[in-house]
Amino acid sequence: MARRCAVTGKGVLTGNNVSHSNIKSKRRFLPNLQVTSLMSESLNRTVRVRLSTHGLRTIEHMGGIDAFLMSTADAKLAPELRKIKRLVVKAAEAKAAA
Repeated sequence: MARRCAVTGKGVLTGNNVSHSNIKSKRRFLPNLQVTSLMSESLNRTVRVRLSTHGLRTIEHMGGIDAFLMSTADAKLAPELRKIKRLVVKAAEAKAAA
Protein backbone atom coordinates (compact mmCIF):
# COMPACT_ATOMS: atom_id res chain seq x y z
CA MET A 1 0.00 0.00 0.00
CA ALA A 2 1.51 3.30 -1.08
CA ARG A 3 1.97 6.10 1.39
CA ARG A 4 -0.24 8.47 -0.57
CA CYS A 5 -3.51 10.21 0.28
CA ALA A 6 -6.41 9.16 -1.94
CA VAL A 7 -7.95 12.67 -1.89
CA THR A 8 -5.12 15.20 -1.87
CA GLY A 9 -2.34 13.08 -3.39
CA LYS A 10 0.07 13.99 -0.58
CA GLY A 11 2.97 11.55 -0.46
CA VAL A 12 6.40 11.02 1.03
CA LEU A 13 8.89 13.90 0.81
CA THR A 14 12.65 13.66 1.31
CA GLY A 15 15.08 15.97 3.01
CA ASN A 16 18.05 16.05 5.32
CA ASN A 17 18.69 15.65 9.02
CA VAL A 18 21.20 18.34 9.86
CA SER A 19 23.33 17.78 12.95
CA HIS A 20 24.87 20.46 15.16
CA SER A 21 28.15 20.04 13.23
CA ASN A 22 26.20 20.50 9.95
CA ILE A 23 26.53 16.87 8.83
CA LYS A 24 23.62 15.99 6.58
CA SER A 25 21.95 12.59 6.33
CA LYS A 26 18.88 11.67 4.30
CA ARG A 27 15.47 11.35 5.92
CA ARG A 28 11.84 10.94 4.88
CA PHE A 29 8.88 13.13 5.77
CA LEU A 30 5.80 10.89 5.89
CA PRO A 31 2.27 12.27 5.40
CA ASN A 32 -0.18 12.00 8.29
CA LEU A 33 -2.27 9.16 6.86
CA GLN A 34 -5.18 7.69 8.78
CA VAL A 35 -7.43 4.76 7.91
CA THR A 36 -10.93 6.10 8.48
CA SER A 37 -14.46 4.82 8.04
CA LEU A 38 -16.73 7.37 6.38
CA MET A 39 -20.50 6.91 6.34
CA SER A 40 -22.04 6.90 2.88
CA GLU A 41 -25.72 7.87 3.01
CA SER A 42 -26.55 6.55 -0.44
CA LEU A 43 -24.92 3.15 0.24
CA ASN A 44 -26.17 2.99 3.86
CA ARG A 45 -22.80 1.63 5.02
CA THR A 46 -19.34 2.79 6.00
CA VAL A 47 -16.50 3.04 3.52
CA ARG A 48 -12.91 2.56 4.71
CA VAL A 49 -10.38 4.89 3.07
CA ARG A 50 -6.75 5.80 3.79
CA LEU A 51 -6.61 9.61 3.90
CA SER A 52 -4.40 12.38 5.16
CA THR A 53 -5.93 14.55 7.83
CA HIS A 54 -6.13 17.39 5.30
CA GLY A 55 -8.04 15.10 2.91
CA LEU A 56 -10.45 14.18 5.69
CA ARG A 57 -11.11 17.86 6.37
CA THR A 58 -11.68 18.41 2.64
CA ILE A 59 -14.33 15.67 2.53
CA GLU A 60 -16.07 17.04 5.62
CA HIS A 61 -16.00 20.56 4.16
CA MET A 62 -17.67 19.36 0.94
CA GLY A 63 -20.51 17.72 2.90
CA GLY A 64 -19.46 14.09 3.26
CA ILE A 65 -18.04 11.35 1.08
CA ASP A 66 -21.07 11.19 -1.25
CA ALA A 67 -21.07 14.92 -1.99
CA PHE A 68 -17.30 14.93 -2.45
CA LEU A 69 -17.37 12.05 -4.94
CA MET A 70 -20.29 13.45 -6.93
CA SER A 71 -18.69 16.88 -7.29
CA THR A 72 -15.21 15.62 -8.25
CA ALA A 73 -14.31 14.54 -11.79
CA ASP A 74 -13.29 10.89 -12.27
CA ALA A 75 -9.92 11.92 -13.69
CA LYS A 76 -9.01 13.62 -10.40
CA LEU A 77 -9.94 10.64 -8.20
CA ALA A 78 -7.68 7.81 -7.10
CA PRO A 79 -8.65 4.34 -8.41
CA GLU A 80 -10.06 3.20 -5.04
CA LEU A 81 -12.29 6.30 -4.88
CA ARG A 82 -13.49 5.73 -8.47
CA LYS A 83 -14.83 2.31 -7.43
CA ILE A 84 -16.69 3.86 -4.52
CA LYS A 85 -18.04 6.62 -6.79
CA ARG A 86 -19.44 4.03 -9.21
CA LEU A 87 -21.28 2.35 -6.33
CA VAL A 88 -22.60 5.69 -5.06
CA VAL A 89 -23.84 6.75 -8.53
CA LYS A 90 -25.54 3.38 -9.05
CA ALA A 91 -27.23 3.59 -5.62
CA ALA A 92 -28.36 7.17 -6.29
CA GLU A 93 -29.87 6.17 -9.65
CA ALA A 94 -31.69 3.23 -8.06
CA LYS A 95 -33.02 5.50 -5.31
CA ALA A 96 -34.24 8.08 -7.88
CA ALA A 97 -35.95 5.39 -9.97
CA ALA A 98 -37.81 3.99 -6.99
